[in-house]
Amino acid sequence: MRVFVTGASGHLGSALLPELLEAGHQVTGLARSDASAEAVARLGAEVRRGDIDDLDGLKEAAAAADGVVHLAFKPLAGGDFAGPVAADLAAVTAIGEALAGSGKPFVGTTATMLCALGGVTGRPATEQDSFPGGPRIDAENAVIALAGSNVRSSVVRLAPLVHSTLDRHGFTSALIGIAQAKGVSAYVGDGSNRWPAVHTLDAARLYRLALEKAPVGSRLHAAGDAGIPFRQIAEAIGRHLNVPVKSISAEEAGGHFTFLAPFVGLDNHVSSTLTRQALGWEPAQPNWMEDLGQYFDRHNAA
Repeated sequence: MRVFVTGASGHLGSALLPELLEAGHQVTGLARSDASAEAVARLGAEVRRGDIDDLDGLKEAAAAADGVVHLAFKPLAGGDFAGPVAADLAAVTAIGEALAGSGKPFVGTTATMLCALGGVTGRPATEQDSFPGGPRIDAENAVIALAGSNVRSSVVRLAPLVHSTLDRHGFTSALIGIAQAKGVSAYVGDGSNRWPAVHTLDAARLYRLALEKAPVGSRLHAAGDAGIPFRQIAEAIGRHLNVPVKSISAEEAGGHFTFLAPFVGLDNHVSSTLTRQALGWEPAQPNWMEDLGQYFDRHNAA
């Protein structure tokens, strides 16, 4: 299959490209800079220069491919969330227009956190949970709706903690950086709210399986750890950094966690049972706690 991948040189893209190539697919990766183009080429994929704001370019690349995986999402520069969200929706819409009527697979990306923001409480959120609209939800719904236009569409909802040696700017790295800068590893309230996690390589395999055989119009959960209490996350980071661990109030979270503040108090317990049943996906890599220990072992040895 000829596969077009956006976000090809990023955290997930750098794991997905080898996964696809090893499975025998031909891959073209979108690259917005010389450095990104070099990274994509080094992984063995063809390079298409451009970015997700080039909607005509996205349409052209999608139309030429046998399938599309959309990973790219603009950085949250200066706390701006509305801009990246709007760009993501525009990119999804453009790709969808190019694929309409083709029967080709299109795998989009959102986040399990949408379930918490959507009000799922008191039980694990499942792949069957959907929401009428909102930031990133609109893009998710747009991808799913393409099922009605003869596109084999699916969406991977990523756990907030996507972890591995490939992670440089994800939430795990951000939490470690905040604890280092503040000299304390914090959690909100009693810290009983849960965050799921998934290893980058396990997530990459899920994207490949979704591309190859996800049921049309399906939502999928990339979660190996269903939900780690945030207090345990803070304690593990504090232990490895040898800094104190403490509870802070929701009001204090804004100053401490900066751009992560809206999310650190959310309970995002999820299930991935339906994903595993539909695709035969089983996480095989170290869980978050194990990988965190290996992360610090590597850095201490460096």
